[in-house]
Amino acid sequence: MRLQRETRNTRDGYAAALLELGEKDERIVVLDADLAKSTQTEKFKQRFPERFVDCGVAEQNLMATAAGLAATGKIVFASTFAVFATGRAYDQVRNNIAYSNLDVKICASHGGITVGEDGSSHQALEDITLMRAVPRMKVVVPADYYETREAVKAVAYIPGPAYVRMGRPKVPVLFDEGYRFEFGKARVMRGGRDVTVIACGYMLHQALDAAEELAREGIEAEVLNLHTVKPLDREGILESVSRTGRVVSCEEHSVLGGVGGAVAELLVEELPTPMRMIGIRDSFGTSGTAEELVEHFGLDAHHIAEVVRGFLA
Repeated sequence: MRLQRETRNTRDGYAAALLELGEKDERIVVLDADLAKSTQTEKFKQRFPERFVDCGVAEQNLMATAAGLAATGKIVFASTFAVFATGRAYDQVRNNIAYSNLDVKICASHGGITVGEDGSSHQALEDITLMRAVPRMKVVVPADYYETREAVKAVAYIPGPAYVRMGRPKVPVLFDEGYRFEFGKARVMRGGRDVTVIACGYMLHQALDAAEELAREGIEAEVLNLHTVKPLDREGILESVSRTGRVVSCEEHSVLGGVGGAVAELLVEELPTPMRMIGIRDSFGTSGTAEELVEHFGLDAHHIAEVVRGFLA
């Protein structure tokens, strides 16, 4: 049985952070690409119209403009859907923003398969891989409203570019008003001795539900919230995996070069460990409700639990 939790939108947490930052710091500027209602940057536009720019359906220009503003000393938040922010505008992100180590925070919504009915053209499944590979880029994938709000406030003042990935649907609330975001530090959500389950973003609540299911069978899964994918918390991951001896990564993303890839790269160098990866297996998405697609691609809690059972057996 899945745990019942309040649900809120991660994009609303982003909007709340922008308003708080905007009130305190006149250097905060927000750019969007004709999607302000969807990304929730419209709330910033209404409060600070003189510090908001809609670049239209021109994502490459969005990133180039963000770079120019950052070069004048602004802290720039650039928002659009994840598939456009990282795919269509990759050249500008790499060469205009990251190469010059500019303070541009790319906060992209509608990441992953849970975009749903918009279909494969709008389902970013490679964005974490692309952003991980860009030198100087930080990558953060928050799990709920509060973590998104606090993560955005944190990355605003971490020098250089950052990529923050958000989803479309409401997700279970896992934290509260007192939550403290620690950049670069994986958070142990549940202790365990039999296997380490590493998840972030949408997959964190699925991993926790899977751990609850497994606990009823006497299997103790340790769940790590890897909200910061880059830089990776090497020490935290190694400490957990050294105790459990097995690791399962869970991501709403391709298994090629994403969270699982990042963890595997660490383990193969430092602590070779049996590992399984849960994610999209080298394919595009398809159209359907978020719930249908999560089940179809094996990202739900029950499938995670099945993988762990088979692994331990």
